[in-house]
Amino acid sequence: RGAAVALPLRPSSNNSQPRPDVPPAPPANARTVEQFDATAAQERAAAIAPPVGGESRLGSTIANLGSPTDPGIWLKTPLVAAVTNGRVDYNGISVNLELRPSGGALESGSQISLAAMRLIEAPLTGLPEVSVYAN
Repeated sequence: RGAAVALPLRPSSNNSQPRPDVPPAPPANARTVEQFDATAAQERAAAIAPPVGGESRLGSTIANLGSPTDPGIWLKTPLVAAVTNGRVDYNGISVNLELRPSGGALESGSQISLAAMRLIEAPLTGLPEVSVYAN
């Protein structure tokens, strides 16, 4: 087994102060997918690292593309009550990411970041059903 992957967690949604462990927001003049997806190669490598184990399956959710101006590799979902590390699986592709509470009802869908959507190779205009796991 490999070492556990520790993704940066945001303690709150207060983005008024920049943090070195959170990717910068895309430039104000961003127009293309590549300009909006500002994740670094190191972040993408950590996201696609094999799962380590010790996780629990939270369920499945339909995810739509979240705000492309919100950087990072994340899923906003009603399946969690607090920010935590986790993983989503879509068509056999797993991505480690930050699980953020959406505040919605359990039956409501989720939002997934542009970077995560690209990593799971889901169509950006689609509504992929993803399996969600918490570490």
